[in-house]
Amino acid sequence: MIYRLLALNIDGTVLQSNGRLHKSTKEAIHYVQQKGIYVTLVTSRSFPSAKKVAKALKLDSFLVTHRGAYIASTDEKTISVKRIPEDITFELVRLLEGFSCQIRIVHEEYSLANKSKINNNLLSKTVFTSGDPVFYSQQFVDSISDAIADEPVAPPKMEVYFEDQEDLEDAEKAIASMFHEVDTLRMDNKSLEIVPQGVSKLNGLLYLGEQLGIDRKEMVVIGDSLDDIEMIEQVGLGVAMGNAPVEVKKAADWITRSNNQQGVGYMVKEHFRKQQPIEFLRKMNIIKN
Repeated sequence: MIYRLLALNIDGTVLQSNGRLHKSTKEAIHYVQQKGIYVTLVTSRSFPSAKKVAKALKLDSFLVTHRGAYIASTDEKTISVKRIPEDITFELVRLLEGFSCQIRIVHEEYSLANKSKINNNLLSKTVFTSGDPVFYSQQFVDSISDAIADEPVAPPKMEVYFEDQEDLEDAEKAIASMFHEVDTLRMDNKSLEIVPQGVSKLNGLLYLGEQLGIDRKEMVVIGDSLDDIEMIEQVGLGVAMGNAPVEVKKAADWITRSNNQQGVGYMVKEHFRKQQPIEFLRKMNIIKN
């Protein structure tokens, strides 16, 4: 099979546990680019945060961000945006404010979070701020519902961190029964992501593929998160990182090394070294477009 697109998750895949890029990862991405492979990032991170990583990797491509809700190029040309409507965002916030949780509205230009005093507040603030560029405005307010009542917002994504798993489960059930305009994804036992209905990393990647004229069978996905499973299962070659949960590994066609053992670089060397450059394959009429 000839592969024309390589899609990478960021956290736990491209980045090591210390949040840094290894030299071998940069070299691997440059290597496949030289062969004419389109390289993109598919992430739950905000667009500014993903763009920061893309810049470090010297990527000049469209990025699938906000878990598929926001797709734009590194020069900020947007080709797809799906948003949670303003009124639904407000009602979701009102519902969630009844729980002991920290809520984050993740817009492509800024984030807005409540000053919750839950026990894992310091941890969630660390999660909120890690990887975000300095120019990405992060605001903390006493009441998000009060803030967006005055200035309504339609974000591509919301993140919620709970103190108790029971609260998460209750909120998840309430959202599913009351709000058909959104989908939820449990990231772990205490965190939840909310996106517009039908939005996913897979759908975002497939939309990008349509724009580029690349079929899903011509795609390689490398990931480590639960929300990568759909992509890993449905593309030409799905790869799980060695540090991925068991569920992700079971869905994969191939398992590479961990992010701290240069798993991306290892996989690229193993699978792309025998593939001829895309331009050569076109000249040989092996690829028609």
